[in-house]
Amino acid sequence: MKKKLLALLLTTVFAVSGILSGCGSQSKKLVVGASPSPHAEILKEVQSALKDKGYELEIKEFTDYVQPNLALQDKTLDANYFQHKPYMDNFNVENNTQLVSAAGIHYEPLGIYPGKVKSLDAIADGATIAVPNDTTNEARALLLLETAGLIKVNPTAGFKATVKDITQNPKNIKIKELEAAQLARTLPDVDVAVINGNFALQAGFNVEKDALAKEEANSVAAKTYINILAIRKGDENREDIKALVDALKSEKVKKFIEEKYKGAVVPLF
Repeated sequence: MKKKLLALLLTTVFAVSGILSGCGSQSKKLVVGASPSPHAEILKEVQSALKDKGYELEIKEFTDYVQPNLALQDKTLDANYFQHKPYMDNFNVENNTQLVSAAGIHYEPLGIYPGKVKSLDAIADGATIAVPNDTTNEARALLLLETAGLIKVNPTAGFKATVKDITQNPKNIKIKELEAAQLARTLPDVDVAVINGNFALQAGFNVEKDALAKEEANSVAAKTYINILAIRKGDENREDIKALVDALKSEKVKKFIEEKYKGAVVPLF
């Protein structure tokens, strides 16, 4: 009887010990979703700093703009790093999610990249220009095309502009709306394409040397479209999130961004 009781007690102790050990391990792990470039590359730069603070940073890469937000909302992720705040705010409205910004980190200038034509002057009547099809980035693309002198957009539309808000189109340009991740692949089939910074990088482009026109780092767009670390509402005071923000805003990361991306990614901290 005593042996059975002792065995039962030992089993209970080991079970409780395993649970506590598992909980401790889980509380130390931070899972963050990110686009492969530049976001995942930047996150890799802070892994050692977080490890020194007792946190294991696991990076999960995503190649689209939808799944990382859904994974964050359902708690598969602790945070994600791939988007700007206007996109997140619009996503919240359309998907009934409750995501917030923990910090703004960097800016990626949107660029107009050559496809069939190699200069803006070569864009002929009836040309086809591909742009992102999500609400915030489409508006951003149209405003860049306006800055380049190709179209005019209703000023009241602002960062919610769509093709319906084009008021002047002297060259009868056809706007082709596509998923942002597909734009670089369409370049052989369109005259030019307006491509997001991260997808341009993944395709091997640098906005400073390859784009025909780009958003400037001191523009309103830069301040509006700063890329953020997104978290669930209510997680703002988590110590691991604070540690991640501090690591991302370090001088080491700033230097890494400036040296690696040479203007294609601009630190804003």
